[in-house]
Amino acid sequence: MLVTPQLFDRLTARIRADHPEHAHQAENIMVEALAFLAACAANPGAGLGPSELVDIGWHTFLMYTEEYARFSARVAGRFIHHQPDDVPGQTGSGAGLAATVKAIKATGYRVNPALWPSAGDCSSGGGDKCSQCYAGCADTPK
Repeated sequence: MLVTPQLFDRLTARIRADHPEHAHQAENIMVEALAFLAACAANPGAGLGPSELVDIGWHTFLMYTEEYARFSARVAGRFIHHQPDDVPGQTGSGAGLAATVKAIKATGYRVNPALWPSAGDCSSGGGDKCSQCYAGCADTPK
């Protein structure tokens, strides 16, 4: 219950409209994005980054600027900034997906492995999507 059911419905409707290829998992994407943001709130400065699918939810929520700002203030006590990398895909700029998944679990949320597909490959440093979201982004406490 990190957002109202009405806002959740608006966000998932937007995901279905903007990403019809993922319409069947819009609710799961948004649930994971909210859990990710809660983990960012609980771990300021960790540089957590979402998976490609979870990033869809984050980007969708960011479009609702007033609601996103209120959510950030309520959940984190600060604005949860979206910080893109200048060179997407460059490793070393964030915590990595495995660390992000661990932080989400430590915050008390379940993780849907289907929405974090490459996180399992990250603990050994492998995988080309282990550092950030597909566009290269992470939370920053600025």
